[in-house]
Amino acid sequence: MSAPHTPRPRIAVVGAAAAGLAAAEGLRRLGWDGDIALIGDEPRPPYDRPPLSKHVLSGAWEPERTALRDTGQLAALGLDLRLGTRAVAYDPERRELTLGDDGRTALRCAGVIVATGVAPRTLPGGDALEGVHVLRTLDDALALRRRLATPGRRLAVVGGGVLGAEAAAVARALGHRVTLLGTEEAVMGRVLGPEVGRLLAGVHRAHGVTLRAGQAVTGIRGEAGRATGAVLADGTVVEADDVLLAVGSVPAVDWLRGPGAEAAGLDLTDGLRCDEFCAAAPGLYGAGDVARWYHPVLGRHVRIEHRMNASEQGLAAARNLLSELDPERFGERRPFTPVPYFWSDQYDLKLQAHGVLAGADRTEVRLLGGDPLRLAALYGTAERATGVLAIGLPPRLTRSLRALIATPGPWAETLTRLTAAVDA
Repeated sequence: MSAPHTPRPRIAVVGAAAAGLAAAEGLRRLGWDGDIALIGDEPRPPYDRPPLSKHVLSGAWEPERTALRDTGQLAALGLDLRLGTRAVAYDPERRELTLGDDGRTALRCAGVIVATGVAPRTLPGGDALEGVHVLRTLDDALALRRRLATPGRRLAVVGGGVLGAEAAAVARALGHRVTLLGTEEAVMGRVLGPEVGRLLAGVHRAHGVTLRAGQAVTGIRGEAGRATGAVLADGTVVEADDVLLAVGSVPAVDWLRGPGAEAAGLDLTDGLRCDEFCAAAPGLYGAGDVARWYHPVLGRHVRIEHRMNASEQGLAAARNLLSELDPERFGERRPFTPVPYFWSDQYDLKLQAHGVLAGADRTEVRLLGGDPLRLAALYGTAERATGVLAIGLPPRLTRSLRALIATPGPWAETLTRLTAAVDA
């Protein structure tokens, strides 16, 4: 009689974008020889999202170029790859993951890494209208690109954050009439602050974008099933052939809300709350846009929707999960303490930010040129610097600015060093 089959231990990674792929690759590279289920709700293999609002939307890249790995590279990982599959529930006590809308597939896991990202916010009236867009997936980008292939369209972009600003820049470069709608006079003001945000708004105006600020967009107007404009709070309609909703996003955590979540102490307020090791509960880790984790250096919980953070945190979550499962083999867990980084391309400008800019109590801007815009800015609190921004600066100077914020230091001292760097 043959011995009973003992299933191999399994780690499930929920989310097949940058963070999830980095976690799966990290598990293999670090020595996990059990099963790895990589679960993604899109039918496509893992692809990169930042190019969607730039290279893909403009037509410079075809979809295939966004692939993060080719077929052979994915096959070499030996994954149980489940694409086009949604996770619908998780039982933290049993470590059981439920898949599929019918809830019939259950996976028992040694551990789970949550990398489900975020979902775009929408506005009333837009769901059933042709010409209303969000920009989260490759299909979203291709749908808007097809619309922009017709010359002379009117595009209303709702939201002046990084996504809205990038899409507005692309559409304007393609020759379309673009109106950027937001409640603030600044572009990307919530991240960059009002002073830099107003300077960036000036760049968009100089390129022919119409900025309408000061009123919220309350809905979408349509006729005969097609969008005809965006409705402002005072009832004014900004006429448009297409409307892009770039009004922010919400962490994709609803599938974790279940009977066992409260018992396990899961906090799903603004993402999956994790400790400094990216752990939300025993055997449950978060990575990427969905994770709100405690950053020991910053001394608070943060949730960062940046591409580099997704890859770095996916690897960190994989390492710490393995350390929890087998500390003798994989060593002690390590706090995840990155220097956050993001970039944005708008027209011929490159914006690069290191550290944390949003929520700064004070900002110091060194304007080095107005046409084209060139500046360095320091962000922080009364006590210490927390972030630095470079716009239109050469790589060497940008790297030197990053060094200022690798370890947050006293405000006055860091400002002196920034001044010396830009004056050199």
